[in-house]
Order: sequence, then C-alpha cells, then structure tokens
Amino acid sequence: MTSAAERVRGGSPEERQQFIVEVFVSAFRDLMQADPDAWRGKFRKMASTPFAFYRGSAALFYADMAGEEDPFANDQTGSVWIQGDLHAANFGTYMNSAGVLVFDVNDFDEAYVGPFTWDIKRLVASLALLGYEKALSDEEIGLLIETVIRSYAQQVARFAGAESDRAFALTLANTEGKLLEVIRSARLRTRWELLEQFTKIEDYERTFTIDKLTRSVDAPTRQKVEAAFAEYLQTIPTRKRFGGVSYNVKDVVMRKGMGIGSAGLPSYNVLVEGPTQALENDIIVYMKQAATAAPSRTATDPKIKDYFLHDGHRTVISQRALQAYADPWLGYATLDGIGQLVAEASPYVSDLDWGEVNDLDDIVQVLGYLGQATAKIHCVSDEDSDQTLVPFSTDQAINDVLAGHEDEFVLAMKDFGKDYGDVVRDDYRLFVDAFRNKMFPGL
Repeated sequence: MTSAAERVRGGSPEERQQFIVEVFVSAFRDLMQADPDAWRGKFRKMASTPFAFYRGSAALFYADMAGEEDPFANDQTGSVWIQGDLHAANFGTYMNSAGVLVFDVNDFDEAYVGPFTWDIKRLVASLALLGYEKALSDEEIGLLIETVIRSYAQQVARFAGAESDRAFALTLANTEGKLLEVIRSARLRTRWELLEQFTKIEDYERTFTIDKLTRSVDAPTRQKVEAAFAEYLQTIPTRKRFGGVSYNVKDVVMRKGMGIGSAGLPSYNVLVEGPTQALENDIIVYMKQAATAAPSRTATDPKIKDYFLHDGHRTVISQRALQAYADPWLGYATLDGIGQLVAEASPYVSDLDWGEVNDLDDIVQVLGYLGQATAKIHCVSDEDSDQTLVPFSTDQAINDVLAGHEDEFVLAMKDFGKDYGDVVRDDYRLFVDAFRNKMFPGL
C-alpha cells in the first residue's frame, strides 16, 4: 500500500482539487444546502491559514487514511476509542465531575472506534503545520513530534504497568510553565460571569439575553425542547444526578453554530435551576444536533455503526469511554428525530491558545503534557462508561505494539507528520481556489 502523501502526489493538482470538493460535498451536502450562509462563513474561516483549513477538514483526512498502511494497527489496536479530530488546538481545561480543574483533550464530536494511530497521525500533522506557522526549522518540527510521541508511549507504558496510575490527570498540582498558566487562568473564571454574559434578571427571575446569535423560541418549539430535555435526564448516570431543585427549566433559546466545526447546526441553550434557588447558581446547558463522525466514513464496520442509537448517543458514549470523570451534565436526547448532544456550558472550559506559546522550550514542555493527555484518553475511561464495543484493555494492547518499537514509531510519525503537513499546505491553496471560483455547489 502507498501512503496518503504518495497517493496525492501521484495525481495532478486538478485531480486533487476535484477530490477535495467531492469529499466535502459527499460529507456535508445536506448541511450546505440547509444553511449555505453558515458554510460560507465556515469556509472563510478555514481559508485564513493552513492550520485553520486542517481543523475544518477532518473528512478529507479520513478519506486519505483509507488504504493507508499501518504496521502498528492489529485486531485490537485498530479498534480502540479515538477522539477523531485530535489536532493541537483540541486541548484545554474543564472542571471534571470530581470537582478538579484539569487539562485534557476536548471536543469529542468526531469520536469513534478506529486505529489509535489515526489520533496520533492527525495530531503530529497538526504539529507540522503549527511549527511551520511559527517558522520553526524542519529539525525543530521533528523535535516537536518526537516529544509528543515519546511522552505518549511512556505514559501508555505507565498505564499498562500500574493500576494505581489510572487516576492520573494534569492539574494545578502536577503541571508547570505555560500549561500551569492556562489552568490557573481557567480557575479565575466564575459561573456568575458566564451568567452575566448570556442572561439577565427581570422580575426576580433570570432569563436569557437575546442578541444577534440568539433568538427566542415559540411555545411549540419550547415544548419540544423541554420534552427532549426530560428524555436527556434519563441518560445521566445515576451516581452523577443532582437532587433537590436541579434540572427545573427556566428558559430556552435557540443559537446557531458559528464555529469551524459546527457551521449551521442548530443548538438550543437551556437555563436550568442549579443546586439551589439562588440565582447565581443557575446552570446553562446546551443541546446541539450531533453530526456524523468523520472517522465513520472510513471505519465502516457495521458492528460499530449499529452500536449507537444516533450520533448524539455516539458522542456521549465515546466521551465517557475517552474521558475520566466526564461532565456530570453530559447526556443525549432526540429532537425532531435527530440525535442531540447535551452538556453544560461551563465557564471553566478554556482552549489552549498557541498564540501565547512561542518559545521553543515552552512548546516542547507543553507537548510533553499533550502526549500524556493523549495517552490518558486512549487508556482511561470514566467510571460510568458502560460501553461494550471495546471489551479489552486498550493500554495493554497499545503498549504491546509499542514496547521495544518506540524508536520505529517515532520515526514513522515524524515522516507522516512532515509529509502530510506538506499535503495540507498544498490542499489549502487548492481549497481556497476552489472556494473562490465557486466550485462548491450552492456556495
């Protein structure tokens, strides 16, 4: 088998450009037709830099992974829970269900079951792009990739060898440098500030503020959302459910996804009573339409697809399998027959801002932590994860293929990251030209 880079370079630029258009149209035709304005906005964000393009083109990455030779994927390591869109910007902070502020992988919209190397490859290619944006040399980019890969392999080995290490998390207590600054900054945030941003108090009650991104819903729509919310409550694990007055719905508004990954997807914000009737304890929960996971277009085993009720269910089951101490508000529902993901809009969620990390030593230190965080999602599940799709010990399976082959794995990932980074930079130019010249139908 040939690599993705070799296959791309084997064709003409015109053929590759047409392939890029076909992949996007095949994956997103219905969403593009439903809201072309949102997709024009998404594409313009993607057109800003090669890295931004890469963030929005997971479907293209997985189309390229079809047929990719992978000596590290066997019957087990080729079928583990993966985050699905693991690039350098999909890491950040959150408050876990144990009340600890942690730094971890985030954004599980593309999570699925597939080769663990898909996550690693997507990450190292993003590092090549990030290094290029920061004008790092090829040797320095190689150092970035090697740092994250060795950190990953070493942490997997620790998970495989010590049951007591399964409580590992990156926190205020065990991080330093730029990463500690990120966690400390997130700690300064408050729920009250979030409520002040999105809500107001009138007649002694809190309701949502209406702005250009938010609109009120009519009575029938609110009734449907509240019915979906009641369904969602049954999907919260028993031990994570709150008592008392929690979950009483106070207000509902509609928002439209504006980010690179959520273009045009409708989303509802639900304001609910918190643990007490004090207004500063109110909670904002979002209910958003879940989309098809990009890896599922390449990993087509019907046993995996049929395991999930819908994509909202897939996202939640995957996140619980990938994330220790997952959000206690995490759950799923259906609305108008479409799967929904439900979770808290938390003030403590903060993405890693690479614009603030520019010194090579700082970058290397952060990447050491990213390798550990990646190993954690592959090896440690939430205590309420009840999935049966991956029934074996993933830490042991991954460690078995890496033990004694770490140098070989590092070299393979260096080569892939640099080669595919070059592919993405070329694809970026082809994509921008295709978009400018109206090659995407309806846009």
